[in-house]
Amino acid sequence: MKRHSQIWIAGLTLSLLTSCQQYSAPKAYNAPKVINQSRDADTSVELARQALSSSRAFEIVESLTVEVGPRLAGTDKDIVAVDWAMEKLWKMGFDRVYKESVQVPAWSRGTAIASIVAPYEQPLVITALGGSVATPERGIQAPIVRFESLAELEVASVGRIKGKIVFIDHKTERHITGKGYGESVGGRSKGAIVAAQKGALAILIRSIGTDSDRMAHTGMMRYDEDVTKIPAAAMSNPDADLINAMLTRSNNVVLSLNMSPENQGIATSYNVIAEVRGSSKPNEIVLIGAHLDSWDEGTGALDDGAGVAIVTAAAKLIQDLPERPARTIRVVLFAAEELGLVGAKAYAEQHKDEMELHYIAAESDFGAGKIYQIDFNVHPSVFEKVKFEHSAMIRNGVALGDNEASGGPDVSILPALGVPVASLRQDGNDYFDYHHTPNDTLDKIDPKSLAQNVAAYAQFAYMMAQSELDLRPVNKTGLED
Repeated sequence: MKRHSQIWIAGLTLSLLTSCQQYSAPKAYNAPKVINQSRDADTSVELARQALSSSRAFEIVESLTVEVGPRLAGTDKDIVAVDWAMEKLWKMGFDRVYKESVQVPAWSRGTAIASIVAPYEQPLVITALGGSVATPERGIQAPIVRFESLAELEVASVGRIKGKIVFIDHKTERHITGKGYGESVGGRSKGAIVAAQKGALAILIRSIGTDSDRMAHTGMMRYDEDVTKIPAAAMSNPDADLINAMLTRSNNVVLSLNMSPENQGIATSYNVIAEVRGSSKPNEIVLIGAHLDSWDEGTGALDDGAGVAIVTAAAKLIQDLPERPARTIRVVLFAAEELGLVGAKAYAEQHKDEMELHYIAAESDFGAGKIYQIDFNVHPSVFEKVKFEHSAMIRNGVALGDNEASGGPDVSILPALGVPVASLRQDGNDYFDYHHTPNDTLDKIDPKSLAQNVAAYAQFAYMMAQSELDLRPVNKTGLED
């Protein structure tokens, strides 16, 4: 080993860690411990260097969006995506490639047409929400009643709503963490239940998005089997603004709605899995995941073709090292995340007997913006040591964050099962401009940012595969990203 590499890692605390305001070097570390880690640190730096100079991830997501495209779970294109993934992973030379069946809801979007018929005739741009029922064949025509949020709808009187079409006008705020989505998405997921309980004929929501494009954002919604199912759709943000302008002029804005989605029962999909077999601890697993399915209107480039490419390319870099890591790196491309974490729940059930062997997990499912911070959910006694092991990530623009991670949507169910997780935080300022729209296409991905993600995931997965720390027990409270 070159002496300058040992000097570099021994001085890492002074030269790099002090530049991160959130980090203070633990006093317990001494020089011999740092020097013993230098080989893994050197490998981590080399993995990042290779990732940043590689176009592999972009080639993977381009292949997925061009050769498969939209891949709604439960459809024929979903199975095309599974076959694509199996072949891609096998050709990349992973030690093991396999799939596990998952039962998923099957739903067809059909058509969705809406317009204002009074007092001013205007067409609207809408899309059905995932899982919605259809309108009667002749459609629905009724006055609109507006609410600023789900919370306002919940306290409204039946008299205001019965026989009308509910309009939830909750704007999604732009933020690097995407936290505005969490504040507004309740109207999409629960609005139909609340509106139906109060006699509404249908529900339309302002799209859960931060854009001003005249495109509607789809996404999954829910029904309660004990409550009448009513049609549910999202409208573009400009059309929501249009309705608001009409409501300032008239309290009797009448909307015509005709939708033909159809629930088609249950279909079989698959979680697709690839492994880099560990050398000395092959039964212990570092899981890095993404979801293979997408909504059916865009090509699923950001959500979640980028994630598929990131974790696959990161694992491939580790696969190609001269020596295998200690633990097994497991890439999981989850099925049917968009329909309610269906593949993740199936994975947890199918692998329940090996949850104790899952050393740590993380998921890429927030587009392709640069990773600016890594957070963990590990035992507090080792948190500072875990951060120290990952300190080389600072050179890749990744700050060492807090101990309150959930790991990403699919992976978020694992802390409750005792599995430590990490969240590699991506810049999501523009993610909800494109999320769940026809505008989720390959041109929205910056190859350099994508490569930076690969570097971060490769460093994280490798250092965790090599770590000798005991990360358990973890916080099991189900913290959300």
